[in-house]
Order: sequence, then structure tokens, then C-alpha cells
Amino acid sequence: MRPTALPPSTFRFLARAGTCAVGLAILLATGCAGSGPHRTAGADAPDGSRATLALLESTDIHANVLSYDYYKLAEDPSLGFERLATLVRTARAEYANSLLFDGGDTIQGTALADWQALAEPLPCDQKLAVYKAMDALGYDGGVIGNHEFNYGLPFLAQVTGTPLNAEGVDARRCNGPDFPLVLANVLGTRDGQPLFAPTALLERTLKARDAAGRPIEAPIRIGIIGFTPPPVMVWDRSHLEGRATTLGLVEASRRFAPALRAQGADLVVAISHGGINPGAYSSTMENANWHLAQEPDIDVLLLGHSHQAFPAPHDPKSRFNGMPGVDNQRGFIHGKPAVMGNFWGKSLGVIELALVRRGGRWTIDPAATQSEVRDIRQPDGSFVAPDPAIRALVRTEHDAAIRYVSTPIGDSDFAMTSYFAAVGDVTALQMVNTAQREWVERYVAAELPQYAGIPVLSAMAPFKVGFGGATDYTAIAPGPLAIRNAADLYQFPNTLTAVRIDGAGLKAWLERAAGYFNRIDPARREPQDLINRGFPGYNFDVVQGGLDYVIDVTRPEGERIVALRYRGRPVDPAEPFIVATNNYRASGGGGFPGLDGSNIVVEAAVANRDVLIDAIRQRRHLTRAADGADRAWRFAPVATAGPVLFRSAAGQLDLARAAGLAHVSLLREEPAGMAVYRIDLSKAR
Repeated sequence: MRPTALPPSTFRFLARAGTCAVGLAILLATGCAGSGPHRTAGADAPDGSRATLALLESTDIHANVLSYDYYKLAEDPSLGFERLATLVRTARAEYANSLLFDGGDTIQGTALADWQALAEPLPCDQKLAVYKAMDALGYDGGVIGNHEFNYGLPFLAQVTGTPLNAEGVDARRCNGPDFPLVLANVLGTRDGQPLFAPTALLERTLKARDAAGRPIEAPIRIGIIGFTPPPVMVWDRSHLEGRATTLGLVEASRRFAPALRAQGADLVVAISHGGINPGAYSSTMENANWHLAQEPDIDVLLLGHSHQAFPAPHDPKSRFNGMPGVDNQRGFIHGKPAVMGNFWGKSLGVIELALVRRGGRWTIDPAATQSEVRDIRQPDGSFVAPDPAIRALVRTEHDAAIRYVSTPIGDSDFAMTSYFAAVGDVTALQMVNTAQREWVERYVAAELPQYAGIPVLSAMAPFKVGFGGATDYTAIAPGPLAIRNAADLYQFPNTLTAVRIDGAGLKAWLERAAGYFNRIDPARREPQDLINRGFPGYNFDVVQGGLDYVIDVTRPEGERIVALRYRGRPVDPAEPFIVATNNYRASGGGGFPGLDGSNIVVEAAVANRDVLIDAIRQRRHLTRAADGADRAWRFAPVATAGPVLFRSAAGQLDLARAAGLAHVSLLREEPAGMAVYRIDLSKAR
């Protein structure tokens, strides 16, 4: 990695690596003989000195380098690193001292990312577009998020410039980012050591004032330690099994953070790709930072993964309101300053650290410290201007990605959308399920004769259901279809996998998916929300292939699936089925009962999206009757005293009508392109 000029001081860090090296960047390996803190020029500040240090955080960029939607081939000013860059430059002008970090899930998530990873694999000597953009801003450090593993360890090693000590990984060093990437809790099975440097020690020069108020410059040493969710071993089992293991966040912190303090770190910053969950701790906990904040060697937390903003003082519905030990106004967890900077480049996390010199080291003054999340969307509804330098850097990659996703594959006589997937529209799901099921049926017939005669079903969830706003829906118009449309239908680089279950397991699968809905009280006169906001849309699996079932939302979770039938007859709890799905779900992703990787019967080395693209190419012409009208499930009819409501994008009611959802009506439109719809459950058919 080459050194990068970072105001106000020279780029310096200490990192654990495979060998000790000293260069212009002063790379020193943690734990190597003779290594220790390197002091910047200038004397230590006297006790009583004060300074303000801004920690700036991006997170969950998901390769949204530009404000552009590759699925719609249209600009989207509501997101994008190029606009986040403007917030960064503004913040740096505001603060004399600042550091910039990234919270992970950086390299995957758009067609641009897939083009560089899969369609036109990046050469070793070239740098990922998102890292080129980040290097233009001069990041100080980052963490490896769970989605960084989606393309496999060889690709991750290449694009991060890190020769990972794992089977099948090339030992050469390729062109990675110019900033250190840390990760303490994913260990290689070869040597039991972290695959990436667990920590790094940054040395900077602070502009400060002594106790008398005189301006001074003094060194500060900041340790960073990285964490990712331990369930990555489940989510990316096909890439990690046998190659890596994980530690819990608390265990990893206790193993690696004390060394940072021993090396002279004034502050230790946890860059933790995870959210905040006050539930009981376990070493496999996904969002364990409520517990990590209680570790004495952690001073500050930069969070991510949850695609949320923290703190959110102006959101009355924020899940962090009233959470024990959490200050959702000023951004503290157990007295430690913390921030989570939203997702897709929509926001910048900012922690304004008030520092005071005590006992020969810089410490945090909590009373004068605060966190905030700054949005690219301004109060008047407009968006900050993009930084033109970013687009210029990635123009070649951007144009190539557009050409790739524009490759024609077929056509459709109906719109495929997810606006009303929550209330029965399957137009964005059925073709994926058909493609998955037919592929597995062919494979079983050719390779697995022992399973001949077992019905094959397929499960697919609507990936885009408005979490990111009115533009975060699958929306494919009738007419020509291209690769970009297949990518809109299937957003993630999962691989096709099939499991064998029985009828009881199938019902349990559907019961888990039905947790997407709140329990509705028929006697309640006040409005009731149909959708459970805490349940991700990507876990609302719809199973098709001859199945039909009813969801009774008046019943408690676990008792909602009624009238479960296959080919018109009741499903026997003991009868076998094979269900085509993806590696994430089959390996346990989403916490579905009975799915833990032990009952996988097909583990294909082919992406679900490629299976879909091939199926559309073979069909060429999709019709609503054949490819968009198999409503496998319906709500149980029930009269409610008050309205049952759900939110979706405004102006889409005609699509509900075209899908046969006559029991849906528009209640009111809301700001930012959203609307509230009403569903009459008494007319559910």
C-alpha cells in the first residue's frame, strides 16, 4: 500500500501483518520483535490541554459509488458515495482535526460490483472502483463487513491487497486500498490467526490548546480494531467452511484490544460491522455491540450492518428509543460515544470527540462529546451536490457496467414489481422461483436418482420492499428484458442450493416467513400496521411450485399457516419435499427452523441470478398468465373493526389492480414518494 497524504498529518499506522516492514507509510507489524509505538514529531501535550477530534464514518456503501440505479439506468440523487464525499469535505472544513473510517459492506451490492467481480473480473493490478473513490478522500481505516465475503476469499484477498492465509487463495499482493482494513474476529483455520490485521495503531498530530488556551500541536495515538457478525460463517458457508472460524465480539476484543493500549493508544476505536441488540450475549450474536460497549478497552464505537441511523433523536419510531444503556439523543452506548452512518452513502456518521489530556494521555470528555448522522438529503428535500472528482475517477467502470447490464435476454408482457409483494403480488418472484425449481428438477433427474419422485418446490423473497425509500422496489416495465432486469429481480450474488425437508418442516418454513406480518386484532378500531417493521423483507419467503396456503394474521406467530396444500391435497407432515433456495437460506440465514446446512442435497456452483438469466433467455417471451399469476398464498378472510394499513410507493395502485388485488386501496400519499394503502382483509381471496 502506498502512503496517502492526509491532513493534518502524515499517514501512519501500525498493523499486524505476515511480515515486518518499514516504509514511507511506516508499516510496523503488531507483535513483531522490537515493534512499538512510533511517535510523531512534537512534544506530548501537557495535562489540561484540550482538543476536538471528529471521527467521520461511512458504512454499508454497498458499491453505490455514484448516485445511479443500474437496474433502472437512471440517476438516483438519494444515495451514492459521490454525495457522501461532499459531506466529508464539508465536515473536514469544519473540524481542524478529523479521521475518516468505513464500517464495511463496501464492495458488494450493485451491478457495478458484480461486473467487476463476476462478469469482467478485475485484474490484479487494478483497483476496485469503490476503493478508487475512497482513496480519493484519504480514508484512515476500515473494517471487513459480512458482504465482503460474498465473492469468495480469493477475490477478497485480491481486491483488498491482502494475501490471506487460506486454502485456494493466491499469495500474491494485488492492488488494494491505501488504508488499513482491520478484522479481529475471523480467523484462518490454517494457523488460528486473524485473516486480516486485527488492529492498527494510527499516529496523528492534533491541533489543540494547552491549559492556558495557547494553540499547540501534539501527537495522539488511536488504535482501531475491527469486527464483523459471526453469523457470516452461516451466510457465506460455501466460501468460509473449512477455511475460517469466528470469535464473538467480546472474546475478540479481550484477545486483541489490550495490545493496542500496551502500544500506547490513547483511544481505542471499534469499527464494528454490526448493530445494537441488548439481548442475551452469545459468541455467535449478530449485533453484539451493546455488549462490546461494556468492554473496558473499547472507547468509541463506529457501527453498521443494520442499515439504520444512530443516533436518531428526531425519529419517534426509532428502535433505539428507550433501549437500556443507550442514549439515542447524543449517541452513547453504556457511556461510550457511538454512531451508525446509515447505508448506501445516504448519510455520514460524525462523532465530535472532546478530548482532554489527563495523566499523560488523551481522554474523552463525555459531557462535551456528541454524535450525529448527517444526511445527503437536506431539510428542503433537495440533495447535496455530488463531488465531481468521484465520477471522473470511475467513469470507465461506470460506462462498462451500463453496457453489461444492458445486454438483452428476452421480453415480458407484464410489469414485474415488488410494490405489493407483501399483500400477494408475485410478479417479481414467480420467474425466479420457476427458474430455480426447473434447474433443480433437471439436476435431480440427471444426478440424484435416489430423489426421483420427490416434489421440487422453490422459495424466493422480495429483496426490495421500500426499506431504502420509494425507489427501493423492483420495478420492471413490460417490454424488453436485459441483464439489469434480472439483477433487479435477484439482487444478491447467492448460489443455488436445495434442501430436503418434510411437510412439517415446510410448514415451519412458511410460519417463519409469516413473521413478516404483525398480529391483527379484528376488534380493534384504531388503525393497525400490517407489516412488522423489524422483519426484513428478504426473509418473507414465498414458496411456489404447486403449493397453496393461507396466512391468518389474526393468529400468533407459529400458528398462522392454514390450509396448506400441494396440488390441491393437504400436505402430510411426513411427506418429503425438495425446496430450491439459495446458499444463505439453506445454511441457516434468517433463522429458519430446520435450515442449518445439514439437509442440503444440491449445492450448485452457479449463481441464482445466472440461473434466472438463462431461464429467461430460453423462454424469451414471458407472459403474465404463465410467469406472473401463480398466487401461492392468500390472507385468511377476516372482518376488522378498524383499518389495516401498509406503506408502499405512491402512484402504483394500478399495478395492484393488474395483479388482481382488488381489496387494496389508497388511503393517502406521503412525502418522499411514499403512500399509505389500506387492505380489506374481509375481501381477501
